[in-house]
Amino acid sequence: MASNGAKLPLLSGLVDSTLQTNNAYAPNRRRFRRVKSAPLTEFVPSGAGGDGLLSRPESIGGKLHPSLILVAASMAIYLGAGTLCFYLVRDDIEGTKTNPIIDSIYFCVVTMTTVGYGDLVPNTSFVKLLASAYVFAGMAIVGFILSKAADYLVEKQEMLLIKALNKHRKMTPSKTIKEIESYRVRYKCLIASAILSVLMFIGTIVLRKKEGLDLTDALYCVFSTVTTLGYGDESFSTRGGRAFGIFWILISTLGLAQLFLYVAELFTESRQRALVNWVLTRKMTSLDLEAADIDNDGVVGAAEFVIYKLKEMGKITQEDISLIMEEFEDLDIDQSGTLSVSDLVLAQTPPTKR
Repeated sequence: MASNGAKLPLLSGLVDSTLQTNNAYAPNRRRFRRVKSAPLTEFVPSGAGGDGLLSRPESIGGKLHPSLILVAASMAIYLGAGTLCFYLVRDDIEGTKTNPIIDSIYFCVVTMTTVGYGDLVPNTSFVKLLASAYVFAGMAIVGFILSKAADYLVEKQEMLLIKALNKHRKMTPSKTIKEIESYRVRYKCLIASAILSVLMFIGTIVLRKKEGLDLTDALYCVFSTVTTLGYGDESFSTRGGRAFGIFWILISTLGLAQLFLYVAELFTESRQRALVNWVLTRKMTSLDLEAADIDNDGVVGAAEFVIYKLKEMGKITQEDISLIMEEFEDLDIDQSGTLSVSDLVLAQTPPTKR
């Protein structure tokens, strides 16, 4: 809606042109904090579908992320301390035993993941209290791993998955990145499902070979373990089986939890996408124009329109706008309604030196 057909910068509508030459009107800039509220998102049609608008993965390649090192260190300290504690009180733990060290690590893992088969149980008050404290700490470690390591490792596989799915199509790096951004959560769900399926298949094979279970009992044990149900009638009872179970139980239970998180994220992103589509496709009304007209001049500029639509989409709130305007006013030392290098220099200079 620029006059005389001139093309103005996108944010030019946020600042009245008279403010650039007449500082007497500078206080009027505060009117931009009075952005009217957009329609509530509850009115979005529930039948709308689509995928979520996704941010670009933080890392698709490169060096090991510091968070992974922190996760590995936390896990090593946790399992090391737990193994030492339960090794020292091994005589107060009853059940089917094989090797003291393997049993101690195995007991740590089944406690940490809340599987609790019952093949090894504490039988003194002290060890019961120790196990109770240990399982709480273990659940915190599991949450930390889910938020850091598992998500990161899945994202590392996104590029390989996309290339495999599109091996017959020539895709430039920019197109590959764009596809990751468009279908990121869907790919993460697919990868997590594939990894979990492989882990369950391997667990079934090992239970049949090492523990001598038939196919039904092996599958029963796998599902009760992965879901942390852990009835205890079927479990890892041999030395080799427990050595395998130490790693398998930890990875498979975390894998299922991560898959559930991705599925929930997929529904959330789909809901957000539905909201965006509804906002962009619905017809504008006179009430919308009135609400979008921040400065009440009878017309809606590009910046006003963008702000209104972003509020409809739930991308920004009135509080966000107010905070940004406060920062703008703090930087606009000469109150001209625009920012310049001199404004930034003056804003960063102590008042005593101005």
